[in-house]
Amino acid sequence: MPKTVLHWFRRDLRLTDNTALHHAAKAAEQVVPVYVLSDWKASHGWTGPNRQKFLCGNLESLAKNLETLGSRLIVRCGKADVELERLVRETQASAIYFNRDYDPFGRRMEKTIAAVCSRLGIECHGFDDSVMHAPETVLTGSAMPYRVYTPYSKNWLGLEKAAALPRVTSLGPKAAESITSLPLPTLAHWNLTEPTAQILPSGERAARDRMKHFIDRGILQGYSANRNTPSGQTTSLLSQDLRYGLIGIRDLYARCAAIEKGSTYIKELAWREFYFAILWFYPEVFDHEFAPDWRGLPWPGTDADFQRWATGTTGFPIVDAGMRQLLQTGLMHNRLRMITAMFLTKDLHCDWRMGEAFFMQQLVDGENASNNGGWQWSAGTGADAAPYFRIQNPWLQSARFDPAGTFIKKWVPELKDVPAPLLHEPPKPGLPLAKGYLLPMVDHHTERDRCLAIFAKHKAQRS
Repeated sequence: MPKTVLHWFRRDLRLTDNTALHHAAKAAEQVVPVYVLSDWKASHGWTGPNRQKFLCGNLESLAKNLETLGSRLIVRCGKADVELERLVRETQASAIYFNRDYDPFGRRMEKTIAAVCSRLGIECHGFDDSVMHAPETVLTGSAMPYRVYTPYSKNWLGLEKAAALPRVTSLGPKAAESITSLPLPTLAHWNLTEPTAQILPSGERAARDRMKHFIDRGILQGYSANRNTPSGQTTSLLSQDLRYGLIGIRDLYARCAAIEKGSTYIKELAWREFYFAILWFYPEVFDHEFAPDWRGLPWPGTDADFQRWATGTTGFPIVDAGMRQLLQTGLMHNRLRMITAMFLTKDLHCDWRMGEAFFMQQLVDGENASNNGGWQWSAGTGADAAPYFRIQNPWLQSARFDPAGTFIKKWVPELKDVPAPLLHEPPKPGLPLAKGYLLPMVDHHTERDRCLAIFAKHKAQRS
């Protein structure tokens, strides 16, 4: 049995149902847990204060949980390959264990670390952990990746599911005091200030409590009927916990399947993995439209239009409510993500990449695969996307999913005294819905026609 190995924590900040950590603990006398902090400062295209605040809490929780096992979290900062090589030399570790990532940047680093391990003559063990099925294991009959969700999901649902792994109870002796560690990070590490949003409680225990609440309180059973209702808890509220690996996907799946094996919620877990697979096979989606026919499509929206959208001041109550929920909580109900994304791309004609980046910088649960997939779906350019001519009317969406105006009035208090029916139709010209609330910045029907013309012209030019 090897004496010492490293476990590199990434997006798996838990002790229960953690594949790489489980195998590391079984394989070695001592597991040295390490987390490598990123060294960017002040701003980043994929994250912001909300998510970094949540990360700090997650690392604090993980460190405490490791201490209960008689271990300690070693924190380093910089490039993962450089820091892990240093730690291998310091600890004389004979292997590095980690759970795989599915975006091109994580995969590139994994290849670099494998090369480091080869050069050092030690073992390198990567595991699939954040998905039920790795992208390359869910393929068509001709061994090709799926481009459409429905056949993918049928395959995914029919595959045998791995059981959850038990909680790790021992990692062997604590790393020697001579092995130095940085302090646990605060937002100051990235030169960020405290977020204004009220962030959900972080850490594995809080995430497991949320999972238990979702399943035990009947929210799972009501998910299919209620999931499009934005007021109240009608969804799992577990997306940020899956993003950081505070709960294991096998554990969550098993608990849900024990109640409703083919439930709508489980199909949403398949959607999540469909988007992972799209990113795995088509990493160019970060920069380009998934559908080649739409590449080069003009987006004539202005920065001023984008700022109205980003600040929740469009004059469309349901859009503003969704954006203000995001700004104040770091989360947004999925139906509102579709409504706000389609409004930005189809009514304001702003490039979907602008909205994609804004969401990633605000969302606590920002998952680059799902976020990209959702934005391209709304823009009509992605995998299994809404056809370009299917454009949601925000007034009708509002009436359908928030008929009493409960969600709108919670997040747009200027409208708390406005009768609900008036929230779901354009106000009369020049007459705002309430004092201090702006008039709608555009006419939906006019902009819908303009959008159709832009798409149709581009399609004609490509044919």
